[in-house]
Amino acid sequence: MMRHLPLFLSFLAIFCSMQAFSQGDLKELREDPNTKKLNADTTKGVQIKQINVPIPKLGLEVDYWKHWTKFGLNLNQATFSDNWKAGGVNSVAIGGTFWHKSEYNKDRFNFVSELDFRYGKVWNKDQLAKKNNDRIFWDNKLAYKFTDIWALYFSFTFESQFDVGYKYDAKGENIIDTLSSFMAPGYFTESFGLEYKPDKTFSLRFGTGTARQTLILDDRIAPPIEATKPIYGVEPGKKFKNDLAFQITANLDRNLSQNLNLKARYNLFADYKDVSDPDHRLDATLTAKVTSLVNVALTGILVYKSDESSRVQYSQALTMGIIYALPR
Repeated sequence: MMRHLPLFLSFLAIFCSMQAFSQGDLKELREDPNTKKLNADTTKGVQIKQINVPIPKLGLEVDYWKHWTKFGLNLNQATFSDNWKAGGVNSVAIGGTFWHKSEYNKDRFNFVSELDFRYGKVWNKDQLAKKNNDRIFWDNKLAYKFTDIWALYFSFTFESQFDVGYKYDAKGENIIDTLSSFMAPGYFTESFGLEYKPDKTFSLRFGTGTARQTLILDDRIAPPIEATKPIYGVEPGKKFKNDLAFQITANLDRNLSQNLNLKARYNLFADYKDVSDPDHRLDATLTAKVTSLVNVALTGILVYKSDESSRVQYSQALTMGIIYALPR
């Protein structure tokens, strides 16, 4: 052991000297590797400059309007040979329809404008041509929603027909009388009240303040002063009538299945002079979509107006035609 002691002490002295040198070098390298020492005080003069990065405009705008349009053509034709024993009349019937709806929604305001044009004519052999469909309907409604399903509304509606309607003799070969024409009659209706709309397919209006003007601007139809009864509610010798009434209007536009749609409108008009005898009108159309362009439609109309007839008036039609809808 004593023999190795000088060697051990030599190694110990060399190790201690190397340790002292390395610590000094490391300290020098840490503090001055050809760089400047940054003290905390020097950061007081540093300023950070804000840079605004330009963001390109995308040109996006909110469109509060929606539009729908449908127009179509119906054609029916029947031909019989001269020796056809079962009976029948050669005939051609053609009809056209145009429907448009625009709707605006922003916050609690809602505006809807709906336009419905229908016209059709039938030609039977050896008879005069007769119209079998004729309607002008334009409805406008402005509403303010105060809950999710209730709103205050104001509406304006115009109704009339395009063409002259005649009364024919039993054989349909001669005109006996003129029954209607454009603005004879024509109806303007203004209504204010409450609207109940639980979803997009159904609405119910309660028009507590409603006024309707009836005009007969065709002298062939307007009741002369010597007439014994009103025509379309207009008194003899006059062409204008104004009514104040309570009105209920129900609208339904619902898809019963993927290719089957039911559209209906019911209107009750009760004159405040005699609320016990209101006018009623129901328009209903059941449409079955055959292809993207071809459909079959069953249309029915029920009307009761005591100043026109003591019985219910009705009209029914079954048609197949081409309908083009926008947007596709």
